[in-house]
Amino acid sequence: MIIQYDGTKYSGWQIQENARTVQRVLKDTVEQITQEEINLIGSGRTDAGVHALGQVANFKINKNLDLYKFKHSLNSLLPSDIALVEIDKVDEKFHSRFDARKRSYIYLISKEKSPFYFCYSYLYNSKIDLIRLNELTKIFLSEKDFSSFCKVNKEVDSKICNIFEANWRKIKNFYLFYIEANRFLYGMVRAIVGTLLRAIEVENPEKYIREIFESKCRESAADAVPAKGLFLFKVNY
Repeated sequence: MIIQYDGTKYSGWQIQENARTVQRVLKDTVEQITQEEINLIGSGRTDAGVHALGQVANFKINKNLDLYKFKHSLNSLLPSDIALVEIDKVDEKFHSRFDARKRSYIYLISKEKSPFYFCYSYLYNSKIDLIRLNELTKIFLSEKDFSSFCKVNKEVDSKICNIFEANWRKIKNFYLFYIEANRFLYGMVRAIVGTLLRAIEVENPEKYIREIFESKCRESAADAVPAKGLFLFKVNY
């Protein structure tokens, strides 16, 4: 399944006790239709307030599904802030998380206050130097230890990630940050964006960023930007 959701009212993707999550709502709705208990596997977690344009999830059931009818039934029962965009049958061994080769995110920054942008972008009033931002973003490319850019997560042993592509562009009243990697750590994209925005304000930004990498300490990097501007864009297999 390829799923889109507005994460504003959810405590992230992953099922949690005493919290409303996207995975829980989807799982419950699929089970309501199929009358079977399922294990819904997502391509990765998104934090509270983070959105998705292309989250991928899979599940296994014992009966055959009419995919056309199932898609329409699921969308009719799901709340308005979650939508099933596409569904296909896959090999039984397919795993949404472990088979993913690349994941990409976008982060939206708005330069103009609007009630229609509020839930989906970060209103940032300081000046943005797009050329400088793109130069500094190159420091993050390739395989590196991103310990300084992630929240503490005892479940993850390795903090090594390979960033394939990252860039900034301006689209009308928005600045859009795009990043693509083999994997992302907890809170990593928001910490990178916050650090880059801070870097263009300091005297020696290259040195500032390299020292953050060397420290391997989250406190050395800048504050994370708000979750509402972040979208899981696409997962490649």
